[in-house]
Amino acid sequence: MKLFHYPLSGHAHRAHLFLSLLNVPYELVLVDLKNREQKSPEMLKLNRFGQVPVLVDGANVVADSNAILVYLATALGRKDWLPDTPAGAAAVQRWLSVAAGELARGPAAARLVTVFGAKLDAEDAIQRAHALLPHIEAELVERGGWLAADHPTIADVAIYSYVSSAPEGNVDLSGYPQVLAWLARVEALPGFVPFQKTAVGLAA
Repeated sequence: MKLFHYPLSGHAHRAHLFLSLLNVPYELVLVDLKNREQKSPEMLKLNRFGQVPVLVDGANVVADSNAILVYLATALGRKDWLPDTPAGAAAVQRWLSVAAGELARGPAAARLVTVFGAKLDAEDAIQRAHALLPHIEAELVERGGWLAADHPTIADVAIYSYVSSAPEGNVDLSGYPQVLAWLARVEALPGFVPFQKTAVGLAA
């Protein structure tokens, strides 16, 4: 398997993290976003949206980080990471939707401003982050430490990267003890790989 990625992309990191947690062989292929390699003809053949990550597994090409998580868990029969019961699958899907919605518009957007200079409303993104974090905090209490089950699932992988890097976008995590404890639990998992940090925002 090959994963086309960029080390400062939280979307790419969640795919990289899951591959490592699964302990399967894979090759990382760097795509230089600064030089817009993601828009090259070769990359557009893999993902017409011109984005990373992209997973190539034999004849299968999977774009979108959340789709990659689902693909890997399903292809490898890892029901521990993606339950196949209706309630279990729905609990995970709820957080994949959060990852593509509230997380992207909150912590991820705030970080885009400081790390990449994105022309976004930083204060709005920070407010959205602080609207989301109490829900994560409450879910962790209710579930006993993980987001969608009593053990880690791809829901946790999908949410981890941008929450862990939230301080780079000036989002203070100090008021969320359950979130901080959860980040530490993810980081203690065998095969964990850290998300490359940038000295900006509160992390400066």
